[in-house]
Formats: sequence, C-alpha cells, structure tokens
Amino acid sequence: MLRLDHLTVIAPTLAEGVAHVRASLGLEPPPGGSHPEMGTHNHVMRLGDDLYLEVVAVDPDAPAPAGPRWFGLGDVAAVRSDWERGRRLRGWVAGTGDIDLVLARHGSLLGVSTRVSRGGRHSRFAVPPDGGLPLDGALPSVIERTGPPPAARMPDLGARLRGFVLEHPDPDRVAALYRDLGVDRGPELRAGPEIRYRALIDTPGGVRTLT
Repeated sequence: MLRLDHLTVIAPTLAEGVAHVRASLGLEPPPGGSHPEMGTHNHVMRLGDDLYLEVVAVDPDAPAPAGPRWFGLGDVAAVRSDWERGRRLRGWVAGTGDIDLVLARHGSLLGVSTRVSRGGRHSRFAVPPDGGLPLDGALPSVIERTGPPPAARMPDLGARLRGFVLEHPDPDRVAALYRDLGVDRGPELRAGPEIRYRALIDTPGGVRTLT
C-alpha cells in the first residue's frame, strides 16, 4: 500500500516557492534543510499528524549530484515552464514500508531506490533514471522512511489538508494505475486537459487553495 506522505511544490528557486505558498495560504512554510545527495533544499509545513507540504528547489550553493536530481529538478527549463504556466503544486510523495517490493513490481514506472538524507534522517526514495516525475507527475514518487513521520516534529501553523485534486486527460487510466499500486489517500481524480493539482487547505484565515 502507498499512503499519501506529502505534497510537493517544485520551484525554480526556494524563494519563489516560499513566496507562492505565502501568497496562496497566508502562511510562511518554515525552513526544512538540505538534501546533499540531490543538491536541493526545502521548506516544509505541517498539514496534519502525518502529512506535510514541501517546497523544494535546487540549492545553488550545493555541489551537483552524481546522478539525476529528483522531482525533475535537473531540467531547469521545464521547471521554469511549469512554474510560469501555474503548475506549481506539481506532485506528491507516497510512503511505503517496503520500497523494494514496490519497485520489484512497478520500478519501470517509479524508478530506482536511492538513498537520500536531510539532517540526520535517512530514507530511500524512488528516482526515475532521468530524474523526472513518474508519469509526468500523475503517479506519486515513493519513499520508505525510518522513524516517526516528520510532520510530527514540525511547528503546527494551523494548516490542515481538506481536499486534494488531480486533473488529468485520462483519469480512468490513472485510477487503474492507483488501484494496481495500492494507493491510499491519493488525490481525487477529475478530467482535465493536462496534469494539474489543486489542494484545499484549512488555515487560520479560512480555506485556501494551493496550485
């Protein structure tokens, strides 16, 4: 089973990503840390006891990684194009207790298990060979963690995920893939001209939309 772990805003720069979340939700996502294996850094914001929002971008001060960057961040032009078109909440990550089993069945869709870290915490993350998002972001990236959910250690700013929607040209196909993957707590699927995510988030200032 793959269970919703966190949502991802994939930004050309961390400052732009944080500004977008601030403008959308009226909240400032706190600094998270850096991922030395990927040459990226992030800010994170709690959305529940075991759920959070991540803003992730290339860290310009970090060495380039030996392999592909996750979340498609190695393709700078594509990240910028998506950003300018309003595709900013670009994907999501699902947790599993056995990433080897998941990738034995679905590695062609999800990628290869890669060790990643932030601070003193380590996990294994499925990264496609080109570093892109699985099925252009329609499928989740997959992570296997050790220890408690990271959301439990984050400051509680009063944000809670109310709804999560994916628009896709072929939602029936995506639904079938979700069933095959054993997705739990995935997005609501709706028909649309292209892949677009929308999250409805309860905040102290009311219900806000993040795209």
